[in-house]
Amino acid sequence: MTTKPVLVESSPAVVLDPFDDESLRLDSDFTASLGVKKLLTTIPVRRPDKQWFIRVHPDPAFRRETTLVELKEDNEFYIVPPHMRMELPEDLVSKLLITAINRQGSLFIWTIKLPDGQGKLDEWSRSAFEATKYAEKQWIRLTANRSLGAYETVVAVGALPEPDWKVATEGKSFNDLLRIAFKGRVIDSLEHQVVKQLRGVK
Repeated sequence: MTTKPVLVESSPAVVLDPFDDESLRLDSDFTASLGVKKLLTTIPVRRPDKQWFIRVHPDPAFRRETTLVELKEDNEFYIVPPHMRMELPEDLVSKLLITAINRQGSLFIWTIKLPDGQGKLDEWSRSAFEATKYAEKQWIRLTANRSLGAYETVVAVGALPEPDWKVATEGKSFNDLLRIAFKGRVIDSLEHQVVKQLRGVK
């Protein structure tokens, strides 16, 4: 007994419009499926945003006291090597640079003013430095209290996960992070554009 082959009609292939919303939308795991990795190429030098919960790296090797030139109008900081410090004595500010991270996993270098030659420190800087001690062990948010003239520290009450510093820094040293953060912003000669700007030279 022989059986006759059964013919099954195939439905026509559905051709999606490449410009349709559904065609253009990326799946949430698209990046992961490609096996790609975001490289650490930019690290802002800044104060934490008032809406951020942040942590600071607990290892003292990931912080440093140094001198910078701050261009407030441009909101930029420049590293000044030792051989150039005598050339810009009135424009230097002593800062503590600390490796920090927000809840979105973005690294930044937090700058905090250090005491002056007489050991004086304003309340904004003092309260910011105090906040870093809490931020070593728990997630905090820094809010400015104008009437108090200082920052207030708000601690997260939820059980937020610990930052993975090795992943966040890609295993880089603090020197490596500074090279990324201050790329193109090192005042290493009298011909530097910032020096000319500060001296009123074109």
